[in-house]
Amino acid sequence: MAVDKSMNVLVVDDYKSMVRIVRGLLTQLGFTNIDEAADGETAFEMIRAKPYGLVLSDWNMQPMTGLELLRRVRAEPATRATPFVMVTAEAKVENVVAARQAGVNNYVIKPFTLAVLKQKLTSVLGEL
Repeated sequence: MAVDKSMNVLVVDDYKSMVRIVRGLLTQLGFTNIDEAADGETAFEMIRAKPYGLVLSDWNMQPMTGLELLRRVRAEPATRATPFVMVTAEAKVENVVAARQAGVNNYVIKPFTLAVLKQKLTSVLGEL
């Protein structure tokens, strides 16, 4: 079954340039409802207020990291099942393990291409 590309998607990153890049790639993949947050706290409030079909979050943010955002999303019954993809330059094995243990659906290492993002999202959402 085809993915509903009109789903709400949230891109979380404290670097505006990275948000623009990810938004552009998502648009190329056909997604139309893309929101942005510059930090984990803002993102968490947005996720609690509105259903998202996908969250793509950076790891290194302040005051709340992407890992902490993931843990909070997974701790809330209403948001627990939200598909969550970590998009980060943190390629350390221990970070990938920590994200997996916290319930991340997939992990994208920066820099990445449109093809890589599509493959990662397909593994989470189904055929794009």
